[in-house]
Amino acid sequence: MFRILFHEPRIAGNTGAAIRLAAVTGAELHLVEPLGFDLEESKLRRAGLDYHDLAVVSVHADLDAALEALDAPHVYAFTAGGDRVYTEVAYEPGDVLMFGAEPTGLPAHVQDDPRVTARVRLPMLPGRRSMNLANTASVAVFEAWRQHGFAIPE
Repeated sequence: MFRILFHEPRIAGNTGAAIRLAAVTGAELHLVEPLGFDLEESKLRRAGLDYHDLAVVSVHADLDAALEALDAPHVYAFTAGGDRVYTEVAYEPGDVLMFGAEPTGLPAHVQDDPRVTARVRLPMLPGRRSMNLANTASVAVFEAWRQHGFAIPE
């Protein structure tokens, strides 16, 4: 299945929602430290409801450790300034869908990392800065999964 990577997330509720997303789609959730919250924080637990035990969640010390562990065929960096619209990508199982921290997005050095296959964006109305992190991840994961007929992961 697909892997969601949150680079240095700051808001517990968004990560909790991503835990639910991972649980209901079979995607894995990978978090790159530093995190802006404690994994035991009540807002994270509340947003994830009772899905924590149904999701695969891993925490990595830094981006290098995460990408080495994932050894993905493709890494797509989601950013408002992306070159390609998310629906123009042919996703493959095992691909990493990478998202930046809520207030700032992915830093330039992460977007420009040679391991990044492409910078991808969701269309928005002009003058809008960004979408919510968990919502953006949901749109992307469901598009990738849709392209594979919503196949159930083994």
